Order: sequence, then structure tokens, then C-alpha cells
Amino acid sequence: MQSSIAGWRRRLAYGAVTFSFLFLMSIVVLAQATTILNVSYDVARELYKDINPAFIADWKAKTGETLTVNQSHGGSSKQALSVIAGLDADVITMNQPPDIDILVTRGGLVAADWRKRFPHNATPYTTTSVFLVRKGNPKGIKDWDDLAKPGYQVIVPNPKTSGNGRYTYLAAWGYAFDKTKSEQVAREFVTKLFANVPVLDGGGRGATTTFTQRDVGDALVTFENEAIAISAELGTDKFEIVYPSISIDASAPVALVEKVIAKKGTAKVAGAYLEFLFSPAGQEIIAKHAYRPRDATVLAKFANRFPPIKTFDVEETLGSWADVQKKHFADGGIYDQIILKK
Repeated sequence: MQSSIAGWRRRLAYGAVTFSFLFLMSIVVLAQATTILNVSYDVARELYKDINPAFIADWKAKTGETLTVNQSHGGSSKQALSVIAGLDADVITMNQPPDIDILVTRGGLVAADWRKRFPHNATPYTTTSVFLVRKGNPKGIKDWDDLAKPGYQVIVPNPKTSGNGRYTYLAAWGYAFDKTKSEQVAREFVTKLFANVPVLDGGGRGATTTFTQRDVGDALVTFENEAIAISAELGTDKFEIVYPSISIDASAPVALVEKVIAKKGTAKVAGAYLEFLFSPAGQEIIAKHAYRPRDATVLAKFANRFPPIKTFDVEETLGSWADVQKKHFADGGIYDQIILKK
């Protein structure tokens, strides 16, 4: 009798341990299935801090499922390389196509037709490069020509690691080329401008810190949204924004990291996350963070935030992104040649 009771107790204890183990494993599996990671570029931190809870609430209302959305930020090219090295991004939200295209060519992490997966060539918003100057604009900076004058200091993130810096380089190149239709003149102009860059930070946020907190430089060239955010946060009594005569269209692309979502089983939620960016709710958040939304109604609502500015498209003006990347930013390319002469 006593032995049967003891056996029953052992079986009960074993069953309890087994149940506890299976329960804990189910929690782990559930957590894995409902957590996604957005790997993004440097100055989009605040945007996704607002996008993520809004999407989580929207998903909860539609499915009843509770999600966790994590985010990772840094220089865009560095972020892309981190994903290639094994960072398990479910989605990647970059500021230029080459930092997604590289995930296609290296290991097939992203589908080759990623531009066709979402509207507007998979770009939920656009922005452009502008100048942030100190209050009163003491150096009288009005256009790109001023940034190339002797005695001026210009703060720009490193084009080798930052999409923000790459857009600045290409915007300056495009400005000079638009005026003269000469690549040689464009090269000479960009060489002069980068001769005025005293330090190359790894990303846009680092360049912002150099200009606003370390008080280095006469002008910071950065995305419009970053310039607006700085003015709002630090005060219009300290800085003001200068819109050049022409700048660059900096449409921000997004993509699913196919190999990761297949492994984690997160394709449905990851796809819904990127689709949310194009929804009216997502577009409103985008506009509030001073990115130019694609939705015409939302753009009209926030029109006072976005002064008209002439912009050019990289591929229409300078050639395909693949050719531009190889020509200007590959090792030994024009940018490296310019920097070596500094």
C-alpha cells in the first residue's frame, strides 16, 4: 500500500515537472513567435519609438495577439552589414536602396524584387538634405556653393558608413552637375566641400552631436526631419534651417528579411508591420516626425511643415544605384580618392 502511494507520488511529481517544463517551453516558443526586430538607420530612432506601440495596438485589436517589436539603429551601411553577419532582423528600414540591395546579393536575405512588395517602390516616405546653421546664420550660408568656400567648416557623417552622409555627397555632386553638366566640375566641387569637413562621424546622429553639443562647424548637412527635430528640441533661438536651391530625393526603402522570417515564422506579422507604415495611421506618425509622407491627404494636412524644394532623383540624374555605389563609394572609388587628397 505504502509503495503504491509512493509510486503515485513519484508519478505526480514527475508529471508536475513535465508540465512545468512544457509550460515554460510554450512560453519561450510564444515569445519567439511574437517578437520581431526592425533594423534601421541612425536618425529614425524616434520615428520607430512611436510607430512600434501604434502597430502593436493595431495588431492586438485585429488579432488579439500581443507583440514585442524591438528596434536597432546605427549608420545604415553598418546596420546592413550587421544583418549579413547574423543579426536576426525581421524587417530592415533603411534610408537608401544599396543598403537593402546588398542583402539581396550577399546570401539572398532579401527578395530580389523587394521594391515591388510594397507601394512607391517600397518607400513609405521621403526626405531631403538641408543645412542646419547657427541662429542668425553668421556665415550667411544660402546654398551648396557656400559650403565649399575656404574657411568654412561643414559637418557631414561618413559616406562610407552612413546613408545620410552618402546623400549629402550625392546632393552636392548633383548640384554641381546640374549647373555645369560636367562630371569633372562636380568632382572638383565635392572635393572642395569635403576639404571643409573637419570630422567624419559614423552616422547622422553622431554628426548631430558634433554640431549641436560639441559646437563644431558652421553648418550641419542632414536630413530635413533631423534638422526639424533639432530645432524643435533645442530651440529655434539656437539653430535655423536653410533650404538649398536644389537637393536630393532621399526616399527611405523598407524590406522583409526573408530568411529570418522564414526561420522564425514571423512572415505574417513582419509584412503587416511594413504595411502599417503605408496606412493612414502610420503616415500620420511619419508626418509628425517631419518625414514627407506618401499619402496625399496626410501630406496636405502637414503641408506647413514641408516648404517646397526642388529635388533630383539619383537614378534619373546620376545612374543606377548599383553604378553610383560602385563608382563613388566602393573601395578605391571617387570618394576614397577625394579623401586621400585631404
